[in-house]
Amino acid sequence: MTELLESVATPSRTRHATKIAVVLLDTLPTWQKLNVTAFLASGVAATAGESIGASYQDADGTHYSPMFGQPVMVFAASQARLRRACDRAIARGVTPAIFTESLFATGDDESNRAQVSARTREDLDLVGIAVRADRKVVDKIVDGLPLHR
Repeated sequence: MTELLESVATPSRTRHATKIAVVLLDTLPTWQKLNVTAFLASGVAATAGESIGASYQDADGTHYSPMFGQPVMVFAASQARLRRACDRAIARGVTPAIFTESLFATGDDESNRAQVSARTREDLDLVGIAVRADRKVVDKIVDGLPLHR
């Protein structure tokens, strides 16, 4: 993990060489935004094992699962800007995790993949994407998008 970090002026903060970003369709209901964010984050974790920090342990000795070792930025976007972010990721060689509207109607991973494979990229009904890449590349992917509020 040390190769992914850069030093900055303040010793208490670490600036990561990579950035994790989630982009959500701004019209989704809150429960769907939370659901989509969880699924998309799992996609990043599954493909970037080095993004995971160490396990946690409290003062009582109870162990807890590890999480990302860096912040996750969550952005909001219209349908057009979400698609643009996805296209920008692919054009820059970054494989995004995606979530489509049709996945809300499925109940398992195999059905999810079938829904995605039935459509062309242009016809995917995207409601969210997540990416992890060099921070400058991610900045270009999400350029102009506001942070989710």
